[in-house]
Amino acid sequence: MHNPFPPTSQALDEPNGLLAVGGDLEPSTLLCAYAQGIFPWFESDQEILWWSPDPRLTLRSDEIHISRSLKKAIRKCGWRLQYDAAFADVVSRCAHSDRNQPEAGTWITPDMHAAYCALHDLGVAHSVEVYEADTLIGGLYGILLGNMFFGESMFSLQSNASKMAVVALSKLCRDHGIDVIDCQLHNEHLVSLGAQTMPRQDFENHLRDAIKPSMKDIFANPLCLVSDDPLPLEKRLGTPLAVTVAKLL
Repeated sequence: MHNPFPPTSQALDEPNGLLAVGGDLEPSTLLCAYAQGIFPWFESDQEILWWSPDPRLTLRSDEIHISRSLKKAIRKCGWRLQYDAAFADVVSRCAHSDRNQPEAGTWITPDMHAAYCALHDLGVAHSVEVYEADTLIGGLYGILLGNMFFGESMFSLQSNASKMAVVALSKLCRDHGIDVIDCQLHNEHLVSLGAQTMPRQDFENHLRDAIKPSMKDIFANPLCLVSDDPLPLEKRLGTPLAVTVAKLL
């Protein structure tokens, strides 16, 4: 397989980061895209659009900002966390979020939903879930390749639930040597948690260090990024199956 994408240096300035149009959402295409810092984002009535914005919003896992009010909410809520227990449900919830809200995700079409579930089956797409008793009230999902987590979307049915999912992800990444979480585009919700912009070239340099196979090997076989024995997130990173949110502090 050759590289199906043009160089990211050819991405448009306006709209920021638009790189390519068309293609497909097969696992090999998506893996090849993410390995280069490229992601799909389009509406249901559009062709597939591929993006590589400059600058890139990122969150360093050891620099997350937990406000005093969020710490108080974490201590008092009694909610619990799980990982990869309801991946498809998390994507569905994100798809029904309002695009004008911080956790919005209405760009998640049925084809996108199916594509990310396929990546989940391969062990590279993961979810963080927040539960009140047995009710899913918040969460996020994204792609884990090597030592890079690419955040895709999040949702919240109760105040602070998605923020707690981000805090949980950040702590998990920090404890296992994943120092940068890709947040893609500017988002005040994530900026309030400490996310900052990074020049695209710096992001791509970090990405090359974080993903072990060479780009030559990835272009030849994008599935080389997939483990022979796919594991859920809690086993991949040694995370307890379920913990209380209060343990984040």
